[in-house]
Amino acid sequence: MKMNRPYMKYLDEFCDPKLARGLIKAIEGLVDREICLMEVCGTHTVAIFKHGLRGLFPKSLKLLSGPGCPVCVTPTQDVDTAIWISRQKDVVLTTFGDMMRVPGTIGSLEKQRANGADIRVVYSVLDALELAKTNPAKKVVFLGVGFETTSPSIASCIYTANKEGISNFWIYVCHKLIPPAMRALLESGETTIDGFICPGHVSTIIGSLPYEFIASEFNVPCVISGFEPLDILQSVYMLIKQIKEKKAQVQIQYSRCVKPEGNEKALAMLYEVFEPADSNWRGIGVIPNSGLKIRQGYNRFDASIHFEMPTSQVTEEKSGCICGEILRGVAIPIDCPLFAKVCTPEEPIGACMVSSEGTCAAYYKYGG
Repeated sequence: MKMNRPYMKYLDEFCDPKLARGLIKAIEGLVDREICLMEVCGTHTVAIFKHGLRGLFPKSLKLLSGPGCPVCVTPTQDVDTAIWISRQKDVVLTTFGDMMRVPGTIGSLEKQRANGADIRVVYSVLDALELAKTNPAKKVVFLGVGFETTSPSIASCIYTANKEGISNFWIYVCHKLIPPAMRALLESGETTIDGFICPGHVSTIIGSLPYEFIASEFNVPCVISGFEPLDILQSVYMLIKQIKEKKAQVQIQYSRCVKPEGNEKALAMLYEVFEPADSNWRGIGVIPNSGLKIRQGYNRFDASIHFEMPTSQVTEEKSGCICGEILRGVAIPIDCPLFAKVCTPEEPIGACMVSSEGTCAAYYKYGG
């Protein structure tokens, strides 16, 4: 098969060993004290481990993983509610595959499906909408989990369903917004965060402006990073340079995909259908205006309104699981007594071991 060399060259540029060595040397020359950086995005966590970047940095430079895995931060209450919905008459519950094995207090969606519930994995919310169109006698519910990256597509689907008059389709909304969670971490003061490696995927939608408060109010530098090795190395260098010069700014390293204003069309669709709402995050609690709810004009598609939802009182992780502390950056997986012993990808106890973007899963796969 003939390779398309221009594209290979473009990709190779982000893995150039010579450039990597130069960036690492430059980082070493700037680090003269302990510095803690947090990568907010789970994809960054995986990329850092996959490419062995942690081992290349000075020992005084520490990287913490944050609450940037949407599966991981979905609380137990929402998993239990999704299971409850799947048990209702004539319901088909649809979701992305990485939610299937997240444990709730009464099992998981995967186990519920094994017990006879009609739960189906879809690759797009449009697959769920099509399922509703072709099965008018069924109540099709989509479990909407994700950050600003995926929520515009959910909004577009609701907009389409409303336009086409679909009456047997609902969304159980568990979407969350990243910047308010970053504020909550800083305000808690539980751990020192000298700089943020901001999420690339989320930022392609929201841009850089929503992070400005981090630099202006908390004097903490931010750099929006891509996901290739040189992207991350350059972002770390940019952060440490800000710290060294004592100039907190929001910078865009991932400029080939991210604009300061973000994707205006996607944002317009998002806020046509959704509005900010308080939301509960696993391990963090309720954060003001950190989630989304369906606006009144479209709320006939809101599963939480259509179904008489049960009231869940669950507030804690399973005994021994420290997933909450890991998501807040105050602990790492090897601090957990269950890690790689009782809790494994085959038999996960906590959500951080389930998702491919989870910190525990990354530690387990690539080594802590």
